[in-house]
Amino acid sequence: MLVENLMIQKVYTLKPTQTLFDAEELMRSRRIRHIPIVDDKNHLVGLITEQDLKRAMPSSLLTTERNSLNNRRVEEFMITDVLIGHPLDFVEETALLFFEERIGCLPIVSQGELVGILTDTDILFNYIELTGAHKPSSQIELRTDDRIGILSRVTTICAEHRASIISLLVYPDTTNPAKKIISIRVKSISPQPIIDDMRKEGFELLWPNLPSM
Repeated sequence: MLVENLMIQKVYTLKPTQTLFDAEELMRSRRIRHIPIVDDKNHLVGLITEQDLKRAMPSSLLTTERNSLNNRRVEEFMITDVLIGHPLDFVEETALLFFEERIGCLPIVSQGELVGILTDTDILFNYIELTGAHKPSSQIELRTDDRIGILSRVTTICAEHRASIISLLVYPDTTNPAKKIISIRVKSISPQPIIDDMRKEGFELLWPNLPSM
């Protein structure tokens, strides 16, 4: 998936000369935590976040001190060394950037202009959608040998039971390099027949793995 399919295109922005009060009000009214700062040509020049505002105006300040800060310009407190993304970047690679750089948002720029913004919440929701966790379904986790044909057999068993696969993830088994973990979510509330056939095939069931199963 590309960033352009996930990014928020309606971006709330401020100009560098606007005030901390403007930033605080915009965050409160639009329920956002990050505001890109742009010039008159919509070129990104900075970024101010909820954390920046809290550092600039801590709750411990007296009312008079806080009022004096309200009129200070955003450009005095914004981040100017901003990491950016492009609409044609892959979401998976962008998610890695979020993790490695510990960022909460990524302004998306194309041909020098701000065209969108991507937040950590968008990335998380995308993961939820990809896994199908928000849909009525059942999850099955298997430990299998890391060899050709395993996935084909897993999907065939599901097809034999007319169970539609909502998502299928494969990741390494940290305890055994020769094994893989297959996490599969099927559109079935009663997956017991599928589980029985998975066991007959020799797959090690990790979930559900209760005594009654």
